[in-house]
Amino acid sequence: MKIELQSRSESDTLEIAGALGSLLGPGDVVALTGDLGAGKTVFCKGIGEALGIPAARITSPSFTIVTEHPGGRMPFRHVDVYRLASEREAEEIGLEETFGGEGACAVEWAERIETLLPTGSIRVTLLVSDEREEWRRITVEAGESPRIRSFLSRIEPFVLGG
Repeated sequence: MKIELQSRSESDTLEIAGALGSLLGPGDVVALTGDLGAGKTVFCKGIGEALGIPAARITSPSFTIVTEHPGGRMPFRHVDVYRLASEREAEEIGLEETFGGEGACAVEWAERIETLLPTGSIRVTLLVSDEREEWRRITVEAGESPRIRSFLSRIEPFVLGG
């Protein structure tokens, strides 16, 4: 299933991400792609808030690569692979071990480690859609499931062409 959404503000992006985050379960991986400044970290904040993690605790982990956020209804791992030079480097540091387990995981710059992502990852692409950077096109791709249909019902006002 592929869903195209429109976010006109940071609060819209947080709401969309929160709707997705509220449906995540243990082992789920959200693979985020988009240019610098497209809203990947904001999206992670929305997921984290839905899991019971205060948004203020979720920042871009650029130098840490993986930030674990315990608490909430389950652990949340925020991964940022921007600084990694290759998939091989990700393998060497054992990044694949971050996926799965008891919590959910969001990966910024996921296209850089495409072949390492688990099958069934939820793919989110954020695209700045106008010159003034006032709105984003957010594409969510996931398999057919009752959870994704529930997500769609929660974000209906943001669906493009809907």
